[in-house]
Amino acid sequence: MGTQLQDKKIAFLVAGSGVEQVELTTPWQAVVDSAGAPTLVAPDAGVVQAFHHDVEKADEFTADLAIKEADEADFDALVLPGGTTNADRLRLVPEAVELVSRFVRAGKPVAAICHGPWALVEADVLHGKILTSFPSLRTDITNAGGTWVDKEVCVCTDEGWPLVTSRKPDDLEAFCAAMVTEFSAPPQPSPPRS
Repeated sequence: MGTQLQDKKIAFLVAGSGVEQVELTTPWQAVVDSAGAPTLVAPDAGVVQAFHHDVEKADEFTADLAIKEADEADFDALVLPGGTTNADRLRLVPEAVELVSRFVRAGKPVAAICHGPWALVEADVLHGKILTSFPSLRTDITNAGGTWVDKEVCVCTDEGWPLVTSRKPDDLEAFCAAMVTEFSAPPQPSPPRS
């Protein structure tokens, strides 16, 4: 067990249903194993239904905080787990999109895996960023001003905020390692607010 994330508070933002369980639990455990403090944020506090591959119900988790109560100033970084229906539902929640945007405007690191970058597309924060995702998001990312690459993990610090992305559950080991590294780095100076 390391201490790279000691005293770091990490928000995990999900919809109330549809998150790919392994894309929530594996990064969560990586934060815990690095002495960080994860918090599950959802549209409403209470039960979050996870899934395996969008079809088979998995475990239920308890959201610690409703999005409307979440303040990016209380956190050091943000994780956007995947799951097709999770990511699609989340990008339709204006408060979730605004929270993602606030993390980016504050220059805080974000890690997104699989379909997780859909929230970044919706927040219109990908201009000038290089990232990866599940291949079906390639056109959305390109249309949103990002450059899509097919890599196990991609770390981009351009545009004043760190972004860690991966394509799928098979990439979780590399994703978690890069996420912990970026989340433990000294904060970048905040970019000017637009």
